[in-house]
Amino acid sequence: MLEKTFYRTMLSKSFPFPVKVTYWDGKSEIYGNGTPNIEIIFNEKIPVSSITNNASLALGEAYMNKEIEIKGNIQHLIWGAYESAGSFMRSSKFRKFLPHEKHTEAQSEKDVQSHYDIGNDFYKLWLDPTLTYSCAYFDEDNKDDLEKAQIAKINHILEKLHPQKGKTLLDIGCGWGTLMLTAAKKYGLKVTGVTLSEEQYKFVQKKIYDQNMQDMAEVKLEDYRELGTQEWDYITSVGMFEHVGQENLGQYFNDVAKYLKKDGIALIHGITRQQGGAKNAWINKYIFPGGYVPGLGENINHIVASGLQIDDLEMLRRHYQRTLEIWDENFNKQRDLIQKKMGERFTRMWDLYLQACAASFESGNIDVVQYLLTKGPSGENLPMTRRYMVK
Repeated sequence: MLEKTFYRTMLSKSFPFPVKVTYWDGKSEIYGNGTPNIEIIFNEKIPVSSITNNASLALGEAYMNKEIEIKGNIQHLIWGAYESAGSFMRSSKFRKFLPHEKHTEAQSEKDVQSHYDIGNDFYKLWLDPTLTYSCAYFDEDNKDDLEKAQIAKINHILEKLHPQKGKTLLDIGCGWGTLMLTAAKKYGLKVTGVTLSEEQYKFVQKKIYDQNMQDMAEVKLEDYRELGTQEWDYITSVGMFEHVGQENLGQYFNDVAKYLKKDGIALIHGITRQQGGAKNAWINKYIFPGGYVPGLGENINHIVASGLQIDDLEMLRRHYQRTLEIWDENFNKQRDLIQKKMGERFTRMWDLYLQACAASFESGNIDVVQYLLTKGPSGENLPMTRRYMVK
């Protein structure tokens, strides 16, 4: 009885819209006024202590294990939890899950490979043909073509650098290589990509050889901290600093500064919380081991301390929300195949991850920011106005 009282109290305050809840004893209740479009079904009783200790971990695991079922839109349900005052997802325990974690080179390699080396075939099922696994860039005329939006994002990043043909570019965390190879083919830059993922390294290496680009492009299976004393005219890094760990953010930006030539330009793109840094226990355990989303002020402090200067900031929150929604649509079109290959628990986990992240961007709990940085006075070697960034 006491446990159900806790559930009633929690759930009645967690959403700004009506929700039907069916409990483990088969009895149903509706919280909120109106006809609910979402139902939460507790097939089993989740211990109160697990929820109060860390709600995201307890409820995420319960969904993976089918102890909880959700009928209706998961993204909308989680968005509602973020929106509601007093929601358990806004509790101090949720925001301040900041355990100490190792980010040695060996641990970083293990963390990256646990996510990105699931297999290229898996990512090909639901990413666009460019295999770009980061926020796309949609314009008013394009809300649904993901490939077009990913190509637009890559060009948007490279245009911001105001690149000059024949100069050099380092792409830290190069993924499957689309950005670095576009920089070489379209902009005439000599590019170096670096990754810790063996699957990505092999994929990019093959593309370089297949396209006879050895004179313009190289990829390294190496920790970005071990690139020696070489310097580049430009640096790009997309979706990378979220993986380095809170304790290594300062070194990350110091290394960006170290690898840039004098008056060089960097475009750093990554998930950032405007409200301050945070981790999510469930995502850290099952999706991104070692992940940490920095606060905006935290990143700016590290940038200034590194000697770099900020030339421009651009927030792309709505773009990442739409990217994730399309990814999840693509994922669910292939759901039967993914479940056959990877199992039901894995499939439920990834579907929940994609929808939860979309909800987090939708609510403004997290953002994605492009930081345009210069090694030297802001705006050095760049046009006087921002109009050059959009063509």
